[in-house]
Amino acid sequence: MNSKRSVVISPEFTSFVGRGPCDPDALPAGALILGFGDIGEPAVMMLGEDELGEGAHDHLVVFAVSRTACLHLFDRLPKDDGRWYLPADLRGLGRALVAVDGDTPASTMLRTARSMELLCQLFAALEADRMVEVGGATTLSEQDIVRVAAAHQLVNERWHEKLTVSTVARRCGLSKAKLTHGFRQLYQCTVPEAVSARRLEQARQLLAQSDLPISSIGYRCGYLSNASFTRAFARRFGMAPTEMRKLETTPQGGAAIASTGQ
Repeated sequence: MNSKRSVVISPEFTSFVGRGPCDPDALPAGALILGFGDIGEPAVMMLGEDELGEGAHDHLVVFAVSRTACLHLFDRLPKDDGRWYLPADLRGLGRALVAVDGDTPASTMLRTARSMELLCQLFAALEADRMVEVGGATTLSEQDIVRVAAAHQLVNERWHEKLTVSTVARRCGLSKAKLTHGFRQLYQCTVPEAVSARRLEQARQLLAQSDLPISSIGYRCGYLSNASFTRAFARRFGMAPTEMRKLETTPQGGAAIASTGQ
């Protein structure tokens, strides 16, 4: 039986691509192992070293990363028994990695780059709570969980558009009732609350990274009046936008912001 391609990216990270078992000799020491299934099937899961043979055959991508490196780079480790639905953008990165053909130096470089991108985006999604756990406490079917997760991603990406519950439900193939129920179960909020949170987070970033007037920032983030923007911002972060900007100009501002409203 053919083995997966082993892409040794560093002493701490090896990516295995394709069908077949993984070469155990390419494993980093003390590695955590992530299997990405068939990529089209939206689940990623932790694997044990005893699953690198037949158990890994149908995982088109397997990552083996040193636990020490994960803590150093991402300051976290996934749960040992973790299993999550993979967001659509990460499935796209996985498909792009699998699609690389050939064994030339250029194709190896491309596999390396795409493996690194997928790993970084995976941990970013875990940090941002975008990874919905398989088997969590929910009354939704697996198909509906995937659709609700896609709706959440739509909010994260299209927050600047006029998003209503009806619009999001229609785009993701859900009824309004099921979308609302799904958001409450998986994200503990409503669709409008998720849109508002995303807009206010963008406003917070603009306050820190630009010299735009506060009224302009509010307008860019979907607020039609400075008063409504200020009220929403203060509810979310515990201070007015003017206070937040003042903190950003002080040496200790970054530490204060990191502990506010998260």
